[in-house]
Amino acid sequence: MRETINYVRNMIYGLDALVALNDKRRVPAVNLDNAATTPPLKQVMDEIAEQMCLYGSVGRGKGQKSEHTTKIYNNGRSIIKNFLGANSDDYDVFYCQSTTDGINKLASALLRNNPEDMVLTTRMEHHANDLPWRERAKTVYADVDENGRLLISDIEKLLKQYEGKIKYVSVTAASNITGYVNRIHKIAGLAHKHGAKIIVDGAQIVAHRGVNMLGVKPDEHIDFFVFSAHKMYSPFGGGAVVGLKEVLDKHIPQFYGGGMVEAVCDNEVSFLPAPDSYEAGSPNFPGVAGMLKAIDVLQAIGFGYIKRYEQFLMRYAVLMLKKIPGIILYGDNIKIADRVGVIPFNLQGINPKDLAEYLAGNHGIAVRHAAFCAHPYVSRLMHKHNDETCAPPDGMVRASFGIYTNKEDVDKLLKALALLSGDLGKSV
Repeated sequence: MRETINYVRNMIYGLDALVALNDKRRVPAVNLDNAATTPPLKQVMDEIAEQMCLYGSVGRGKGQKSEHTTKIYNNGRSIIKNFLGANSDDYDVFYCQSTTDGINKLASALLRNNPEDMVLTTRMEHHANDLPWRERAKTVYADVDENGRLLISDIEKLLKQYEGKIKYVSVTAASNITGYVNRIHKIAGLAHKHGAKIIVDGAQIVAHRGVNMLGVKPDEHIDFFVFSAHKMYSPFGGGAVVGLKEVLDKHIPQFYGGGMVEAVCDNEVSFLPAPDSYEAGSPNFPGVAGMLKAIDVLQAIGFGYIKRYEQFLMRYAVLMLKKIPGIILYGDNIKIADRVGVIPFNLQGINPKDLAEYLAGNHGIAVRHAAFCAHPYVSRLMHKHNDETCAPPDGMVRASFGIYTNKEDVDKLLKALALLSGDLGKSV
Protein backbone atom coordinates (compact mmCIF):
# COMPACT_ATOMS: atom_id res chain seq x y z
CA MET A 1 0.00 0.00 0.00
CA ARG A 2 2.89 2.40 0.82
CA GLU A 3 4.35 1.90 -2.65
CA THR A 4 0.99 2.75 -4.24
CA ILE A 5 0.39 5.86 -2.14
CA ASN A 6 3.86 7.17 -2.97
CA TYR A 7 3.08 6.61 -6.66
CA VAL A 8 -0.22 8.47 -6.30
CA ARG A 9 1.38 11.34 -4.36
CA ASN A 10 3.80 11.83 -7.23
CA MET A 11 0.79 12.54 -9.46
CA ILE A 12 -0.23 15.65 -7.50
CA TYR A 13 0.77 19.07 -8.78
CA GLY A 14 2.25 21.38 -6.15
CA LEU A 15 2.50 18.76 -3.41
CA ASP A 16 5.98 19.98 -2.40
CA ALA A 17 4.99 23.65 -2.30
CA LEU A 18 6.18 25.50 0.80
CA VAL A 19 3.98 27.81 2.88
CA ALA A 20 5.02 30.46 5.39
CA LEU A 21 4.18 29.93 9.07
CA ASN A 22 3.56 32.67 11.61
CA ASP A 23 7.21 32.60 12.61
CA LYS A 24 8.26 33.04 8.94
CA ARG A 25 9.56 29.48 8.61
CA ARG A 26 8.59 27.80 5.36
CA VAL A 27 7.33 24.21 5.50
CA PRO A 28 5.62 21.78 3.09
CA ALA A 29 1.87 22.39 3.10
CA VAL A 30 -0.39 19.65 4.44
CA ASN A 31 -3.75 19.88 2.71
CA LEU A 32 -6.56 18.32 4.72
CA ASP A 33 -9.26 20.40 3.04
CA ASN A 34 -9.94 18.17 0.04
CA ALA A 35 -13.71 18.15 0.57
CA ALA A 36 -13.68 21.82 -0.46
CA THR A 37 -11.24 21.62 -3.38
CA THR A 38 -8.62 19.11 -4.43
CA PRO A 39 -5.24 20.01 -5.93
CA PRO A 40 -4.77 19.30 -9.64
CA LEU A 41 -3.24 16.15 -11.03
CA LYS A 42 -0.05 16.61 -13.00
CA GLN A 43 -1.66 14.68 -15.84
CA VAL A 44 -4.55 17.18 -15.84
CA MET A 45 -2.15 20.13 -16.04
CA ASP A 46 -0.25 18.43 -18.86
CA GLU A 47 -3.47 17.65 -20.73
CA ILE A 48 -4.66 21.25 -20.52
CA ALA A 49 -1.31 22.54 -21.77
CA GLU A 50 -1.38 20.10 -24.69
CA GLN A 51 -4.98 20.88 -25.62
CA MET A 52 -4.33 24.62 -25.56
CA CYS A 53 -1.99 24.17 -28.52
CA LEU A 54 -5.02 23.16 -30.61
CA TYR A 55 -7.64 25.21 -28.81
CA GLY A 56 -10.39 26.70 -30.93
CA SER A 57 -14.04 27.66 -30.62
CA VAL A 58 -16.41 24.82 -29.78
CA GLY A 59 -19.05 24.24 -32.47
CA ARG A 60 -18.52 27.65 -34.04
CA GLY A 61 -15.97 27.22 -36.79
CA LYS A 62 -14.58 24.95 -39.50
CA GLY A 63 -10.92 25.54 -38.81
CA GLN A 64 -8.83 22.54 -37.79
CA LYS A 65 -8.40 23.76 -34.22
CA SER A 66 -12.10 24.42 -33.82
CA GLU A 67 -13.01 20.97 -35.14
CA HIS A 68 -10.41 19.30 -32.88
CA THR A 69 -11.77 21.09 -29.82
CA THR A 70 -15.39 20.39 -30.76
CA LYS A 71 -14.69 16.68 -31.20
CA ILE A 72 -13.11 16.32 -27.75
CA TYR A 73 -15.87 18.39 -26.16
CA ASN A 74 -18.67 16.31 -27.67
CA ASN A 75 -16.97 12.93 -27.24
CA GLY A 76 -16.56 13.78 -23.57
CA ARG A 77 -20.26 13.23 -23.01
CA SER A 78 -19.85 9.51 -23.69
CA ILE A 79 -16.83 9.36 -21.36
CA ILE A 80 -18.89 10.91 -18.56
CA LYS A 81 -21.82 8.57 -19.14
CA ASN A 82 -19.45 5.61 -19.00
CA PHE A 83 -17.84 6.98 -15.81
CA LEU A 84 -21.25 6.97 -14.14
CA GLY A 85 -22.50 3.71 -15.64
CA ALA A 86 -25.20 5.60 -17.56
CA ASN A 87 -24.62 3.74 -20.81
CA SER A 88 -28.09 4.16 -22.16
CA ASP A 89 -29.66 6.31 -24.85
CA ASP A 90 -32.11 7.42 -22.17
CA TYR A 91 -29.45 9.75 -20.73
CA ASP A 92 -27.84 12.92 -22.00
CA VAL A 93 -25.03 15.08 -20.59
CA PHE A 94 -24.70 18.82 -20.36
CA TYR A 95 -21.66 20.61 -19.01
CA CYS A 96 -21.74 23.13 -16.18
CA GLN A 97 -19.25 25.10 -14.10
CA SER A 98 -19.84 23.33 -10.79
CA THR A 99 -22.38 21.27 -8.89
CA THR A 100 -23.99 24.51 -7.70
CA ASP A 101 -24.30 25.73 -11.28
CA GLY A 102 -25.68 22.39 -12.45
CA ILE A 103 -28.34 22.12 -9.73
CA ASN A 104 -29.42 25.73 -10.27
CA LYS A 105 -29.81 25.12 -14.00
CA LEU A 106 -31.82 21.96 -13.33
CA ALA A 107 -34.01 23.73 -10.80
CA SER A 108 -34.71 26.67 -13.11
CA ALA A 109 -35.55 24.30 -15.96
CA LEU A 110 -37.64 21.74 -14.12
CA LEU A 111 -39.58 24.15 -11.90
CA ARG A 112 -41.19 27.43 -12.96
CA ASN A 113 -42.61 28.87 -9.72
CA ASN A 114 -45.76 26.76 -9.76
CA PRO A 115 -47.13 26.92 -6.19
CA GLU A 116 -48.27 23.32 -6.52
CA ASP A 117 -44.76 21.99 -7.22
CA MET A 118 -43.13 20.12 -4.34
CA VAL A 119 -39.55 18.96 -3.84
CA LEU A 120 -38.33 16.61 -1.13
CA THR A 121 -34.76 17.08 0.02
CA THR A 122 -32.96 16.48 3.34
CA ARG A 123 -31.48 18.22 6.35
CA MET A 124 -27.98 16.96 5.52
CA GLU A 125 -27.71 18.85 2.23
CA HIS A 126 -25.18 21.42 1.14
CA HIS A 127 -26.92 24.77 0.53
CA ALA A 128 -26.44 24.19 -3.22
CA ASN A 129 -28.92 21.31 -3.00
CA ASP A 130 -31.35 23.15 -0.79
CA LEU A 131 -31.67 26.84 -1.67
CA PRO A 132 -32.36 26.41 -5.42
CA TRP A 133 -35.36 24.23 -4.55
CA ARG A 134 -36.58 26.54 -1.77
CA GLU A 135 -36.69 29.42 -4.22
CA ARG A 136 -38.86 27.60 -6.76
CA ALA A 137 -41.10 25.12 -4.98
CA LYS A 138 -42.66 24.09 -1.71
CA THR A 139 -39.84 22.13 -0.09
CA VAL A 140 -40.15 19.38 2.52
CA TYR A 141 -37.24 17.79 4.35
CA ALA A 142 -36.32 14.32 5.51
CA ASP A 143 -34.38 14.52 8.76
CA VAL A 144 -31.32 12.75 10.16
CA ASP A 145 -30.84 10.55 13.22
CA GLU A 146 -28.81 11.37 16.34
CA ASN A 147 -25.58 10.43 14.54
CA GLY A 148 -26.39 12.48 11.46
CA ARG A 149 -27.34 9.61 9.16
CA LEU A 150 -30.19 10.23 6.76
CA LEU A 151 -33.51 8.73 7.82
CA ILE A 152 -34.70 6.94 4.71
CA SER A 153 -37.85 6.08 6.64
CA ASP A 154 -38.53 9.82 6.79
CA ILE A 155 -38.25 10.06 3.00
CA GLU A 156 -40.79 7.26 2.62
CA LYS A 157 -43.11 8.85 5.19
CA LEU A 158 -43.08 12.21 3.39
CA LEU A 159 -43.62 10.60 -0.01
CA LYS A 160 -46.68 8.83 1.38
CA GLN A 161 -47.89 11.94 3.19
CA TYR A 162 -47.78 14.01 -0.01
CA GLU A 163 -48.69 11.16 -2.34
CA GLY A 164 -48.28 12.20 -5.97
CA LYS A 165 -47.53 15.85 -5.16
CA ILE A 166 -43.73 15.60 -4.81
CA LYS A 167 -42.16 15.96 -8.26
CA TYR A 168 -38.49 15.54 -7.33
CA VAL A 169 -36.44 14.02 -4.56
CA SER A 170 -33.01 15.67 -4.39
CA VAL A 171 -30.37 14.13 -2.17
CA THR A 172 -26.62 14.11 -1.72
CA ALA A 173 -24.71 10.93 -2.53
CA ALA A 174 -22.20 11.66 0.24
CA SER A 175 -22.19 14.30 2.96
CA ASN A 176 -19.54 17.01 2.78
CA ILE A 177 -19.40 17.07 6.60
CA THR A 178 -19.70 13.53 7.94
CA GLY A 179 -18.87 11.70 4.73
CA TYR A 180 -21.88 9.40 5.06
CA VAL A 181 -22.69 7.68 1.77
CA ASN A 182 -26.42 7.55 1.16
CA ARG A 183 -28.31 4.62 -0.36
CA ILE A 184 -29.28 6.53 -3.47
CA HIS A 185 -30.68 3.53 -5.34
CA LYS A 186 -33.01 2.62 -2.50
CA ILE A 187 -34.14 6.26 -2.35
CA ALA A 188 -34.65 6.21 -6.13
CA GLY A 189 -36.92 3.19 -5.77
CA LEU A 190 -39.03 4.99 -3.17
CA ALA A 191 -39.22 8.16 -5.26
CA HIS A 192 -40.32 6.31 -8.38
CA LYS A 193 -42.87 4.26 -6.45
CA HIS A 194 -44.58 7.52 -5.47
CA GLY A 195 -44.36 9.24 -8.85
CA ALA A 196 -41.28 11.41 -8.25
CA LYS A 197 -37.91 11.57 -9.97
CA ILE A 198 -34.58 11.59 -8.17
CA ILE A 199 -31.75 14.13 -8.47
CA VAL A 200 -28.40 13.27 -6.87
CA ASP A 201 -25.78 15.79 -5.75
CA GLY A 202 -22.60 13.85 -6.53
CA ALA A 203 -20.06 16.50 -5.58
CA GLN A 204 -18.58 14.60 -2.62
CA ILE A 205 -18.75 11.06 -4.02
CA VAL A 206 -17.02 11.16 -7.41
CA ALA A 207 -13.45 11.26 -6.08
CA HIS A 208 -14.05 8.57 -3.45
CA ARG A 209 -16.37 5.84 -4.73
CA GLY A 210 -17.37 4.38 -8.06
CA VAL A 211 -20.90 5.41 -9.07
CA ASN A 212 -23.37 3.57 -11.26
CA MET A 213 -26.53 5.49 -12.10
CA LEU A 214 -28.25 2.25 -13.08
CA GLY A 215 -29.69 0.32 -10.17
CA VAL A 216 -30.12 -3.42 -9.92
CA LYS A 217 -33.77 -2.94 -10.89
CA PRO A 218 -35.06 -0.35 -13.40
CA ASP A 219 -37.07 1.48 -10.74
CA GLU A 220 -33.80 2.11 -8.85
CA HIS A 221 -32.10 3.99 -11.68
CA ILE A 222 -30.94 7.53 -10.93
CA ASP A 223 -32.69 10.15 -13.07
CA PHE A 224 -30.22 13.04 -12.67
CA PHE A 225 -26.66 13.17 -11.32
CA VAL A 226 -24.63 16.37 -10.86
CA PHE A 227 -20.93 16.72 -10.03
CA SER A 228 -17.93 19.09 -10.08
CA ALA A 229 -14.42 18.58 -11.42
CA HIS A 230 -12.70 20.75 -8.82
CA LYS A 231 -13.39 18.10 -6.17
CA MET A 232 -11.79 15.41 -8.34
CA TYR A 233 -8.37 16.92 -9.08
CA SER A 234 -9.23 19.20 -12.01
CA PRO A 235 -9.80 22.73 -10.69
CA PHE A 236 -10.65 24.47 -13.95
CA GLY A 237 -14.34 25.14 -13.39
CA GLY A 238 -15.67 21.97 -14.98
CA GLY A 239 -18.73 19.99 -14.07
CA ALA A 240 -21.54 17.98 -15.63
CA VAL A 241 -25.14 16.92 -15.29
CA VAL A 242 -26.24 13.51 -16.52
CA GLY A 243 -29.99 13.25 -16.83
CA LEU A 244 -32.96 11.74 -18.60
CA LYS A 245 -32.96 13.03 -22.16
CA GLU A 246 -36.73 12.90 -22.44
CA VAL A 247 -37.11 15.25 -19.47
CA LEU A 248 -34.26 17.59 -20.38
CA ASP A 249 -35.65 18.04 -23.89
CA LYS A 250 -38.95 19.33 -22.50
CA HIS A 251 -37.37 22.15 -20.49
CA ILE A 252 -34.77 24.88 -20.73
CA PRO A 253 -33.03 26.67 -17.83
CA GLN A 254 -33.41 30.38 -17.14
CA PHE A 255 -29.99 30.99 -18.63
CA TYR A 256 -29.97 32.34 -22.15
CA GLY A 257 -27.52 33.21 -24.91
CA GLY A 258 -25.82 32.00 -28.05
CA GLY A 259 -25.44 28.34 -28.90
CA MET A 260 -28.81 27.24 -27.50
CA VAL A 261 -31.09 28.43 -30.30
CA GLU A 262 -32.22 27.06 -33.62
CA ALA A 263 -33.57 30.42 -34.77
CA VAL A 264 -34.14 33.91 -33.39
CA CYS A 265 -36.62 36.12 -35.25
CA ASP A 266 -38.00 39.54 -34.48
CA ASN A 267 -40.84 38.20 -32.36
CA GLU A 268 -40.12 34.53 -31.92
CA VAL A 269 -37.38 32.16 -30.69
CA SER A 270 -37.01 28.42 -31.22
CA PHE A 271 -34.58 26.58 -28.93
CA LEU A 272 -32.42 23.55 -29.59
CA PRO A 273 -32.98 20.37 -27.56
CA ALA A 274 -30.64 19.22 -24.79
CA PRO A 275 -27.75 19.38 -24.26
CA ASP A 276 -27.41 22.59 -26.34
CA SER A 277 -30.31 24.28 -24.57
CA TYR A 278 -28.40 24.02 -21.29
CA GLU A 279 -25.05 25.31 -22.57
CA ALA A 280 -25.59 28.93 -23.62
CA GLY A 281 -22.43 30.94 -24.24
CA SER A 282 -18.89 29.92 -25.09
CA PRO A 283 -18.12 26.56 -23.47
CA ASN A 284 -15.42 26.12 -20.86
CA PHE A 285 -13.30 23.74 -22.93
CA PRO A 286 -10.25 23.71 -20.60
CA GLY A 287 -12.54 22.74 -17.73
CA VAL A 288 -14.04 19.91 -19.75
CA ALA A 289 -10.67 18.66 -21.01
CA GLY A 290 -9.25 18.65 -17.49
CA MET A 291 -12.30 16.87 -16.08
CA LEU A 292 -12.10 14.13 -18.72
CA LYS A 293 -8.44 13.54 -17.92
CA ALA A 294 -9.16 13.42 -14.18
CA ILE A 295 -11.80 10.76 -14.82
CA ASP A 296 -9.26 8.73 -16.77
CA VAL A 297 -6.67 8.94 -13.97
CA LEU A 298 -9.11 8.09 -11.17
CA GLN A 299 -10.34 5.05 -13.07
CA ALA A 300 -6.75 3.93 -13.63
CA ILE A 301 -5.97 4.21 -9.91
CA GLY A 302 -9.14 2.26 -9.19
CA PHE A 303 -12.00 3.08 -6.83
CA GLY A 304 -11.55 -0.24 -5.05
CA TYR A 305 -8.08 0.83 -3.96
CA ILE A 306 -9.25 4.37 -3.14
CA LYS A 307 -12.02 3.05 -0.87
CA ARG A 308 -9.75 0.56 0.96
CA TYR A 309 -6.99 3.09 1.51
CA GLU A 310 -9.39 5.79 2.64
CA GLN A 311 -10.98 3.46 5.17
CA PHE A 312 -7.52 2.64 6.56
CA LEU A 313 -6.78 6.35 7.04
CA MET A 314 -10.21 7.02 8.54
CA ARG A 315 -9.96 4.23 11.09
CA TYR A 316 -6.48 5.28 12.11
CA ALA A 317 -7.36 8.98 12.38
CA VAL A 318 -10.55 8.42 14.35
CA LEU A 319 -8.84 5.99 16.74
CA MET A 320 -6.02 8.44 17.47
CA LEU A 321 -8.25 11.52 17.69
CA LYS A 322 -10.25 9.80 20.42
CA LYS A 323 -7.09 9.64 22.53
CA ILE A 324 -6.52 13.40 22.51
CA PRO A 325 -8.08 15.10 25.56
CA GLY A 326 -10.74 17.62 24.68
CA ILE A 327 -11.39 16.42 21.12
CA ILE A 328 -15.09 16.26 20.23
CA LEU A 329 -15.95 14.06 17.26
CA TYR A 330 -19.26 14.31 15.43
CA GLY A 331 -21.30 11.60 13.76
CA ASP A 332 -20.86 7.86 14.18
CA ASN A 333 -17.20 7.17 14.86
CA ILE A 334 -17.61 3.48 15.59
CA LYS A 335 -19.33 2.26 12.42
CA ILE A 336 -17.50 4.17 9.70
CA ALA A 337 -17.69 1.80 6.71
CA ASP A 338 -20.32 4.06 5.11
CA ARG A 339 -18.16 7.19 5.37
CA VAL A 340 -15.78 8.73 2.85
CA GLY A 341 -12.68 10.50 4.17
CA VAL A 342 -14.22 13.42 6.07
CA ILE A 343 -13.87 13.98 9.84
CA PRO A 344 -15.64 16.86 11.62
CA PHE A 345 -14.38 17.72 15.10
CA ASN A 346 -13.82 20.42 17.69
CA LEU A 347 -11.33 20.95 20.52
CA GLN A 348 -13.08 21.82 23.75
CA GLY A 349 -12.57 25.42 24.78
CA ILE A 350 -11.18 26.54 21.40
CA ASN A 351 -13.16 28.45 18.79
CA PRO A 352 -13.19 26.55 15.45
CA LYS A 353 -11.80 29.58 13.61
CA ASP A 354 -8.95 29.91 16.11
CA LEU A 355 -8.22 26.20 15.86
CA ALA A 356 -8.07 26.33 12.06
CA GLU A 357 -5.79 29.39 12.20
CA TYR A 358 -3.52 27.65 14.72
CA LEU A 359 -3.18 24.57 12.51
CA ALA A 360 -2.37 26.68 9.45
CA GLY A 361 -0.23 29.35 11.06
CA ASN A 362 1.80 27.09 13.35
CA HIS A 363 1.93 23.84 11.40
CA GLY A 364 1.05 24.51 7.76
CA ILE A 365 -2.02 22.26 7.99
CA ALA A 366 -5.05 23.39 5.97
CA VAL A 367 -8.49 22.43 7.27
CA ARG A 368 -11.94 23.97 6.93
CA HIS A 369 -13.90 25.55 9.77
CA ALA A 370 -17.41 26.95 10.39
CA ALA A 371 -20.59 25.34 9.03
CA PHE A 372 -19.52 24.18 5.56
CA CYS A 373 -22.51 25.60 3.66
CA ALA A 374 -24.80 23.19 5.49
CA HIS A 375 -26.12 25.11 8.51
CA PRO A 376 -29.17 22.93 9.32
CA TYR A 377 -27.02 19.79 9.29
CA VAL A 378 -24.25 21.25 11.45
CA SER A 379 -26.82 22.46 13.99
CA ARG A 380 -28.22 18.94 14.24
CA LEU A 381 -24.78 17.32 14.52
CA MET A 382 -23.94 19.70 17.36
CA HIS A 383 -27.39 19.06 18.92
CA LYS A 384 -28.10 22.80 18.89
CA HIS A 385 -30.95 22.88 16.39
CA ASN A 386 -33.54 25.56 17.17
CA ASP A 387 -36.59 26.15 14.97
CA GLU A 388 -37.36 29.48 16.61
CA THR A 389 -34.20 31.38 15.66
CA CYS A 390 -32.19 31.61 12.44
CA ALA A 391 -28.49 32.21 13.05
CA PRO A 392 -25.36 30.47 11.80
CA PRO A 393 -24.23 27.64 14.08
CA ASP A 394 -21.00 27.86 16.06
CA GLY A 395 -19.46 25.41 13.64
CA MET A 396 -16.66 22.91 13.79
CA VAL A 397 -13.41 21.97 12.08
CA ARG A 398 -13.25 19.53 9.19
CA ALA A 399 -10.30 17.42 8.09
CA SER A 400 -10.83 15.75 4.72
CA PHE A 401 -8.60 13.32 2.85
CA GLY A 402 -7.60 13.01 -0.78
CA ILE A 403 -6.21 10.09 -2.77
CA TYR A 404 -2.70 11.36 -1.95
CA THR A 405 -3.14 11.91 1.82
CA ASN A 406 -0.74 9.67 3.74
CA LYS A 407 -0.40 8.54 7.34
CA GLU A 408 2.33 11.13 7.90
CA ASP A 409 -0.16 13.90 7.02
CA VAL A 410 -2.60 12.52 9.59
CA ASP A 411 0.19 12.22 12.19
CA LYS A 412 1.07 15.90 11.71
CA LEU A 413 -2.54 16.82 12.45
CA LEU A 414 -2.61 14.56 15.50
CA LYS A 415 0.64 15.95 16.83
CA ALA A 416 -0.49 19.55 16.38
CA LEU A 417 -3.80 18.90 18.16
CA ALA A 418 -2.08 17.02 20.97
CA LEU A 419 0.36 19.89 21.46
CA LEU A 420 -2.52 22.31 21.71
CA SER A 421 -4.37 20.08 24.13
CA GLY A 422 -1.27 19.99 26.32
CA ASP A 423 -0.99 16.21 26.35
CA LEU A 424 1.34 15.22 23.50
CA GLY A 425 3.13 12.42 25.33
CA LYS A 426 -0.03 10.59 26.33
CA SER A 427 -1.98 11.07 23.15
CA VAL A 428 0.29 10.42 20.20
